[in-house]
Amino acid sequence: MPAGRDLIMVQCMPPVDDVTALAAQHGRSPFAAGLFDGQVAIVTGGATGIGLATARTLLELGASVALCGRTEARVIGVAAALAIEFGGRVIGLPCDIRDEEQVTSFVTATLERFGRIDVLVNNAGGQFPAPAAAISSRGFEAVVRNNLLGTFNMTREVAVRAFIPQRSGAVVNVTANVSRGFPGMAHTGAARAGVENLSMTLGVEWATHGVRVNAVAPGIIESEGIKQYPAEFIEAGRRRTPLKRLGTVREVANAIVYLASSAAAFITGTTLRVDGGASLWGDLWEIPEPGGAATGIAGHDR
Repeated sequence: MPAGRDLIMVQCMPPVDDVTALAAQHGRSPFAAGLFDGQVAIVTGGATGIGLATARTLLELGASVALCGRTEARVIGVAAALAIEFGGRVIGLPCDIRDEEQVTSFVTATLERFGRIDVLVNNAGGQFPAPAAAISSRGFEAVVRNNLLGTFNMTREVAVRAFIPQRSGAVVNVTANVSRGFPGMAHTGAARAGVENLSMTLGVEWATHGVRVNAVAPGIIESEGIKQYPAEFIEAGRRRTPLKRLGTVREVANAIVYLASSAAAFITGTTLRVDGGASLWGDLWEIPEPGGAATGIAGHDR
């Protein structure tokens, strides 16, 4: 289990009724109405949690949105629910970002439907908590393929097909704060560090094409995914967060939307932490005395 750094919640699959619940909880947007009028955004992993909140915020601000996810019924159902409110400005299609052919097909379908792409939010990903000694090569590879290779596949395809030819575009990658390592999740720590480096690298390489690439690093976020973790871990994380609470999916979505907007036109290659200060103070990974048995989370045996 991770230390007192940012925790990327593995998104579970709430019922489509949660689209309605999210609408009720969403509150007033801090952004100007029409901020994304005429723009088209792709949100991967857009049918749950942070992805769904981001898609909804972009739709509220005038964007057309293409959602994708691995579970066909889920992503199509969520898109249909959003379409009731926002009309034909939203589509949802199944896509496994680890598969180049599926990524190409999804981007093609988005371009055929909307004619352009202006924003890419790479939110899809996932991992499982485990100490490094308990992670198999296959498990490590699976997480890296999902969180790093998948992000690269989608980013490259959108850039080559849309952003570079039109000489504009904004990429926002959802990652984690890995500046002090990621004890308890070495596989995703390695992958997310790769995504952060990729964001910096592409921010430089593609600047000449008018393409900006940034990332957000959420802390412990109150979402469906949080239910997979022990209650004592969540409470420990709250206590070790200087703002003394969990974040919300809307707060992360607002950070993503800011980086994708014209308000951040002079920002590229940056990772914005959305963690209530947790990355600056406190740890959840217990360091045992020499010869002792590591428990990982402070006060919680695996």
